[in-house]
Amino acid sequence: MTSPTRPPPLVSVVLPVRDGEATLDAALESLRAQTLRRFEAVVADDGSRDATAEIVRAWERRDERFRLVPAGSGAAPASAGIVAALRRGLAEARGAYVARMDADDVSHPERLAAQFGLLERRPGLSGCGTGVRYVPESSVTPRAAEYAAWLNAMATWEAVAADIFVECPLAHPTFMFRARALGSVGGYRDRGWPEDYDLLLRLWRAGHRFVSVPRVLLDWRDGPGRLSRTHPSYAHAAFRACKVHHLRRSLLAGREGVVVWGAGPTGKSLAVEFKRQGVRVRAFVEVHPRRIGQAIHGAPVCDAGAAREFGSALHVGAVARAAGRKAVREAAAEAGVGGDFVAMA
Repeated sequence: MTSPTRPPPLVSVVLPVRDGEATLDAALESLRAQTLRRFEAVVADDGSRDATAEIVRAWERRDERFRLVPAGSGAAPASAGIVAALRRGLAEARGAYVARMDADDVSHPERLAAQFGLLERRPGLSGCGTGVRYVPESSVTPRAAEYAAWLNAMATWEAVAADIFVECPLAHPTFMFRARALGSVGGYRDRGWPEDYDLLLRLWRAGHRFVSVPRVLLDWRDGPGRLSRTHPSYAHAAFRACKVHHLRRSLLAGREGVVVWGAGPTGKSLAVEFKRQGVRVRAFVEVHPRRIGQAIHGAPVCDAGAAREFGSALHVGAVARAAGRKAVREAAAEAGVGGDFVAMA
């Protein structure tokens, strides 16, 4: 129970966990070491079968800033999933700011202070993330390193807005948002795709802005057991479904379909999802001469010079790698459709 003399927390850190005994102590210790002292850690247990609950109870006894939100009754309550745990944690959060963390990650001591300070200085921002470092570094693949570098570059709203449909622009365990902003869009929801990306896209659609603190302030553990690697909600198909769903309700409003720039695997997969959600694919734009003049999924393949013929369409740059996206964006601008262009991956 919180002491009646202790001021309310400035920040509530919501940490969902299932069977986290191997790493939870280190995660909670990294919160205890924060230079911003007025926080609470709300640990939402998702039916753990190990010593997770006992570990959090021990933290409760020695530091009243740490609280366990139990999974439910019974000796071994079933997992309800991360979204349910997040919603239970948010319901218990008392801070004006809500931050996120996972049980297998480590926050650097200045993390909460840096994020809180940024949001206090910039009232036009609804939230922020931080830079991340994958650990252990020995297991980081070149693709993961490229993704971390992309995340760590999301330090301006211009960068976030330009790539909002490429990938989730803030690392979920680094989120810190104003509680009222989260409440205004209904918080987390389970739609069968990434809950963090869905939340950010709903915030973006509602006019909220968010950036990343340009400092690495979280060690992000990467391993084969992460939900992002094992759960179908984080598969490529689920990401595509999420992107197209929100694009239909924002930039595609009033448009007559899409023109997909790129007829490789990324463009073809996006075209299938567009058609599945009722969006007409009017054409593909390609630079490869052998593809021009063909048809893909019933849509013609043309060169960039023909792009302006589809003036009522939204032009979608469908290229997976950063260098390719830059080239396609520049080509769309040269073709005169840059103002009707969005990058996806």
